[in-house]
Amino acid sequence: MKLRSRIVAFFIIVVALLATVGTTTEGVVKDINLGLDLQGGFEVLYQVEPLKGAKPLTDKDMEATVTAIQERVNVLGVSEPSIQIEGGHRIRVQLAGVKDQDSARELLSTQANLTFRDMDNKLLLDGSDLKQGGASDGFDGNSGQPIVSLKLKDAKKFGELTTDLANRGPGKNLMVIWLDYQKGDTYEKEAAKEAAGEKPKFISAATVENPINSDSVQISGNFTVQETKDLAGILNAGSLPVQLDEIYSTSVGAQFGQEALKSTVFAAIIGVIAIFVFMLFVYRLPGLIAIITLTVFTFITLWIFGMINAVLTLPGIAALVLGIGMAVDANILMYERLKEEIRVGKTVKQAFKEGSKNSFSAIFDANITTLLAAAILFIFGVSSVKGFATTLIISILVSFLTAVWGTRVLLGLLVQSGFLDNKKTWFGVKKSRIHKIEEGIDTLDLKTKFDRLDFVHTRKRFFVASGVFILAGLIVLGIFKLNLGIDFSSGSRVELQSEQKLTTQEVSKFLDKTGYPSENITIKGDKSNQASVGYVTDLGKDDVKKINDASEKEFGHKASISSVSPQVGKEIAKSAVYALLIAALGIIIYVAFRFEWRMGVGAIASLFHDVFFMVGIFSLFRLEVDMTFIAAVLTIVGYSINDTIVTFDRIRENLHRVKVVENADDLAEIVNKSLRQTLGRSVNTVLTVIVVVVALLIFGAPAITNFSIALLIGLITGMYSSIYIAAQIWYVLKVRQMKKQGGKVNVDKKKREWGSDEPQV
Repeated sequence: MKLRSRIVAFFIIVVALLATVGTTTEGVVKDINLGLDLQGGFEVLYQVEPLKGAKPLTDKDMEATVTAIQERVNVLGVSEPSIQIEGGHRIRVQLAGVKDQDSARELLSTQANLTFRDMDNKLLLDGSDLKQGGASDGFDGNSGQPIVSLKLKDAKKFGELTTDLANRGPGKNLMVIWLDYQKGDTYEKEAAKEAAGEKPKFISAATVENPINSDSVQISGNFTVQETKDLAGILNAGSLPVQLDEIYSTSVGAQFGQEALKSTVFAAIIGVIAIFVFMLFVYRLPGLIAIITLTVFTFITLWIFGMINAVLTLPGIAALVLGIGMAVDANILMYERLKEEIRVGKTVKQAFKEGSKNSFSAIFDANITTLLAAAILFIFGVSSVKGFATTLIISILVSFLTAVWGTRVLLGLLVQSGFLDNKKTWFGVKKSRIHKIEEGIDTLDLKTKFDRLDFVHTRKRFFVASGVFILAGLIVLGIFKLNLGIDFSSGSRVELQSEQKLTTQEVSKFLDKTGYPSENITIKGDKSNQASVGYVTDLGKDDVKKINDASEKEFGHKASISSVSPQVGKEIAKSAVYALLIAALGIIIYVAFRFEWRMGVGAIASLFHDVFFMVGIFSLFRLEVDMTFIAAVLTIVGYSINDTIVTFDRIRENLHRVKVVENADDLAEIVNKSLRQTLGRSVNTVLTVIVVVVALLIFGAPAITNFSIALLIGLITGMYSSIYIAAQIWYVLKVRQMKKQGGKVNVDKKKREWGSDEPQV
């Protein structure tokens, strides 16, 4: 009965989970807010300054400004806008999905200071004379042209003004209506522009022939319907109490967003399918359970995203796929330990119990350090990088629920049922490699595919190889320096897209004709139909509009344009360095606390080795370094320390299996065996994640190409450094300790489960 009940419970849980996922996934996906890099839109960071002669800004001023911006956004009809106050009197506005980006930017930054003036620029009326909320758009009853109607507070005052103007006679009886009039603006100058076919700064200039004793005013001009709606909206929103200066902006065309979403989702699907096939082939039944829990993991992660109204960005999708890789790592750690216990002759139930217990500490420590790196990235990152960190944090937390707890529950039901007692090969273990329990074989004595490798006694050649590379990297870095993107160096980047193949000459000719020439042109995209153009200066909103109009006319699509002021560029660079240093410090403290300080030193040495390797490669091949590169570096910091911690955890465990470490050779043997035992797990984990990264590199959007390259480099060097740098540095430091204290180390078994495990001399 117990056999049947557990098996039935297993199938009921699996069917319920898959049915829930299958029937609700579409709704969950629809509820997710896509970032502007996936659906188009724009983001702008304003530096808020007080108006001339005004008092210093207060919190109330900032809140009033946000309210005014929010009311203007409501006019645009944008769903899920993000408007946030940031430190240093800044406001970040993110509007995903907005179609007319140029009009939206104009609408947000316009002061909405409406004034009525005569031809001599004398002020007649201003915004304070209007009734609150009294502006409305409509159509003229006679001509049918779009107009804006205003309600005035004092009809008598307006009657007196219009009487005065009417009495001035022809040529002097104009009432000029201005929006955001500035000193130096004149009617004559703007009228000349209008005569030349250009748009004047004033809204309209009406001839007053008779007194108007009414509280209603109609403003007519060469308006479109949308322009009257926008004008009425900003007048009702009121005048902004401050001055807004753009210091950072990103504009993404809708076509760019759609293609980025399509290509990256396709890459993610390819990568995930490859992971599923790998797990099923290598781990058989546990691999099948991993596929089920990974499917549930993806579903829960997306559901949480929708619940907290988080914004899924392009790097966020990459982080989700990498989160699947992290969840796979937890499964692989457990399954490899389970296979070891089966190989020494234990029953399936015993192997499951011991494998689960022995793998948990490594899984816990590895995920905590990655979580630390992700949290630091969230604190110091901006925009889409913050979205990447958010996804990674959620992924790590959910993986504990599914890959750790969920996998153990499902596999435990089958194991405890007794159905698998005589089916050890279902766990991916060959029958010829299973020992009998009577042989007394310990997991430390198991043979591996890597037994011929002597990691410890060949360490010097790898130290030399790494040293040579670091020296070469310093030389390359000194000569070529880093190819800093606009995130760190300031300036602007323009992304162009065409339906046809582009060439550098064609793009250069287009830019010259547009009036924005540049020599920094890179052709990219699978079909070579995209071009990235760099400028050393940051483009203003007027420049963005001109380039967008020209791009749409020439290529059929608006451009994607990012601009970073020098001030923001320096701040982003500084925050990136802080993020790396704080992550490194946090990791060394955690590793020292959980293991011992020598392991912390080895871990940090390997991390800086990996980071420098990536920096050297990017410098040599002139790959652009931007915020997504920093996201990749911190991700690799997490993955590298993950690998290193698994290695140290096995070294610590194997130290506890012996009573006394007699000499350096004994210690070397323990380190070698530990590395051999964990190398299979490392290779399997890295392979699964590399498959995903390669899929992102080949099929993903060009915007995350450098991100994927950095991850690929880091994954390979991370596995190398955990074996040949971190573990070997710990060995060298440990041998020195042994020499100083007599050469023999007694291992204290009391602290095996938690806390510092430094052997007691």
